Amino acid sequence: MPTPNSPLPPMIERSMRAQSLLPAGQSGPPLVKFFHNALLSFQDSAAAFCVVGTLPPLAYLKNPGNGHPLYKHQNHLPRPVRPPTTPHTLVVLDSSFNPPTRAHLRMVTSGIYDLVRGEGQKLSALRVLLLLAVNNADKAPKPAAFEQRLAMMWAFAKDVQDEVRAGQREEPSQGEAASSDEELSIDIGLSTLPYFAEKSAEIAASDFYTSEAREGARQMEQVILAGYDTLIRIFNPKYYAGPPTSEGEVTSAGQTPMQRALGPFFDRVKLRVTLRTNDEWGGKEEQRAYLEDLLQADGLTRIGGDKEWAGRIELTEGRKEAEQIVSSTYAREAAQKQDWDKLDEMATPAVREWIQKQKLYSEQATQS
Repeated sequence: MPTPNSPLPPMIERSMRAQSLLPAGQSGPPLVKFFHNALLSFQDSAAAFCVVGTLPPLAYLKNPGNGHPLYKHQNHLPRPVRPPTTPHTLVVLDSSFNPPTRAHLRMVTSGIYDLVRGEGQKLSALRVLLLLAVNNADKAPKPAAFEQRLAMMWAFAKDVQDEVRAGQREEPSQGEAASSDEELSIDIGLSTLPYFAEKSAEIAASDFYTSEAREGARQMEQVILAGYDTLIRIFNPKYYAGPPTSEGEVTSAGQTPMQRALGPFFDRVKLRVTLRTNDEWGGKEEQRAYLEDLLQADGLTRIGGDKEWAGRIELTEGRKEAEQIVSSTYAREAAQKQDWDKLDEMATPAVREWIQKQKLYSEQATQS
């Protein structure tokens, strides 16, 4: 179990103490106040990455012996809880969470199930990171403020735990894995970095998940969950000064700009790509055709990449043909119209409840 007395990052210590930082006249539930203060502290710290809260296993929450008053019941405020040992795998979902949806839930849980059921990893060896980029934390983002998005991520983390727990109970044949239904910890993190490669490097360098003093040289593998649209951006040569113009240019420089940028990334990361079929990104066959071309022998090298990366990219199905499209846009529209049945189809239970109680995305909030 995590050690409750592990030292916390100074920015989080300040956030937990300074509940008076919320501007005068601004009210809100304790969870929103906490995340507001965490955002201010993160911004002041000039850090590029920080974990601001951890939803630990239920067994940890229910055990008063864990020593921290916030963890004596389930309705606690967040607190970062470092893993006692370096996780074997960190599953990362980097999104705007505006709001989190059932599509996000499928991405996270399917990744966990594949690691546990397909690769035989234990839940206790995994960790999930929900990551929010806040490049301008001092500005009020629309339509939901960052602190409200963090609160929804916190609610979403509970829904992920519930879903994984239910999934484990449905797999009694998994033996030891099925008995680990309370061992998944989910972190809420902030980053100021714009690109996946930079975020991944900062996470790997952070001592939150690993340190030489505790773990020696063990390297944690990251599984980054991404949609098809994100894959397109990752491999767009314009972000890396364009593809090489000739084989000689590659040889003389040693590496292409894309190889220099993404080589270390793929050394520590597996990219799990979910098809995203809609009017903007095309149908399933069109997306599969692009990926098959990209991952063939010369597909990656043709754009300045490395053919070895193909083994680090995994394609997964998104929604089935008969299923409706689930998106944050549709969730916001449902909330704005107070169509709670529609919102149920878009958002997970705890997120849906939070949106309704906080009146997020309502007509009044949109006009303010």
